[in-house]
Amino acid sequence: MYCTSRRRILSASLLALFCTFATPFAAAQASGTSLRIGMAASVTSMDPHYYNATPNNTVAFHVFEPLIAQDSKGKPIPALATSWKPVSDTVWEFKLRDGVKWHDGSAFTAKDVAFTLERARNVPGAPGGFASMVAPIKSVEVVDPLTVRMTTGVPAPNIPIFMTFLAIVSEQHGKGATTADYNSGKTMIGTGPYKFSKYVAGESVELVRNDAWWGPKPEWTQVSFKIVPNLAVRTTSLLSGDVDVIEAPSATDLPRLKSDKKVAVYSTRSIRVAYINPVVKPSAEAEPITDAAGKKIDPTPLQNPKVRQALSLAINRQGIAERVMLGTAEVTGQIMPSGLFGYSPDFKVPAYNPEAAKKLLAEAGFPKGFNITLTAANDRTPYNVEVAQAIAQMWSRIGVTTKVNGVPTSVYAKAGGALNLPVYLGSWGNTSMEPGVTMQQLLHTTDKAASKGSYNWSGYSNPKFDTLLDNGMATVDAKERERVLQEATRVVLDDYGVIPIFHFLSFWAARSNIAVEPRADGMSLAYSMKSKR
Repeated sequence: MYCTSRRRILSASLLALFCTFATPFAAAQASGTSLRIGMAASVTSMDPHYYNATPNNTVAFHVFEPLIAQDSKGKPIPALATSWKPVSDTVWEFKLRDGVKWHDGSAFTAKDVAFTLERARNVPGAPGGFASMVAPIKSVEVVDPLTVRMTTGVPAPNIPIFMTFLAIVSEQHGKGATTADYNSGKTMIGTGPYKFSKYVAGESVELVRNDAWWGPKPEWTQVSFKIVPNLAVRTTSLLSGDVDVIEAPSATDLPRLKSDKKVAVYSTRSIRVAYINPVVKPSAEAEPITDAAGKKIDPTPLQNPKVRQALSLAINRQGIAERVMLGTAEVTGQIMPSGLFGYSPDFKVPAYNPEAAKKLLAEAGFPKGFNITLTAANDRTPYNVEVAQAIAQMWSRIGVTTKVNGVPTSVYAKAGGALNLPVYLGSWGNTSMEPGVTMQQLLHTTDKAASKGSYNWSGYSNPKFDTLLDNGMATVDAKERERVLQEATRVVLDDYGVIPIFHFLSFWAARSNIAVEPRADGMSLAYSMKSKR
């Protein structure tokens, strides 16, 4: 901390000399073996099972590891498990990697996997964890120290996909541990390529290389994730040398960055979708939707599918993609990008039609519209608040007078999880590469016992959709599963249970001597970044 505060008044050589006697992290910066990444969104917790969000997972998968990882294109690859197979319709067997050590030197075994699967079912206070990933698993058998079997109630072909999300934690250190224990670093003992060093909420995470890692040794001895939600500040931080890599550079800065010989820009098509979630069953504490006289409308107008359809038709998706996102987004009307598993080519992007939207409002009994607040996280994805403001203007033109509430992710997640928002702008990274997992968590009728609807912050419930989705998730044949999931998708989209707007294009910018591997899941993995020789 002292080194950082003194940076502006010390010469580079003096700073390096001073920091040599201060902290190992600062010394690594001076010697050129550190990597500093400017993150676009906040990391809300060190607990790897607390909140299933890309920033949290990015940090977690440096310290901890899943049984199965994903490559940059989303293909499953071995991690803590070297192989996996179904031994029956309802039993999956995983062979674990031999010789893996936790950061304290103790051996990783199947008992740690069994403990993790149980812990992830219920993390107190979690706004949306990983319970739905382990819900199909009815029992876990530790066959031997390097073999574990998971038995499901019904065929569950997505178990390997679920295991790519779940960070495995130590039973010895995790038993009885709270989220606060992870945040303090007390139980941040993983098997991953980096060890935990320091976490300052809303500011930074610092890691040091695990030289005993079973995998290829990462180049960087020290990694610092700096939380820089402001677009302009991220670019400035890169150009000034405060960070080496930034996520999601400002679209307005991309031409300048691409023309700068000292900078390299990387991009890939993202699987993250931005959507409007109309809350159909808000809590009693939620901010009310009111009429022109300021009187609360109860029940919420958003329970009416015609109102939800009107809100969709009032959104000029192409205008947002071109003028707000500045070409860094592709418009959509569904959850999956074109060409991926579960995408329905016959389902078109809803046309921008404000006149039809006004007519639908009148048919629904709201010819004069109503007043509503649209909430958006202001530190999560690029231009999120600006997109919300654009949508607010579009809705206001059809009589739905809209106020935008931009809040930090921590506030947004807490309020959303409590169903305290009348409507919100969200985004979801479909890292499973199919729509089933997303829909099960975001749109399935909430069933805590079955861990379904873990992120259903709208209270949406559609029995026909639930049945199709449950059947699809239990269908082993891939072709038939895709057909059923496509049908489930059409049911929920025809009902406007969620209103997709666009898919992101992911960008990174780095110093020209650093090679970044762009990932479809949007994660910035330091151990896959290399210096150019």
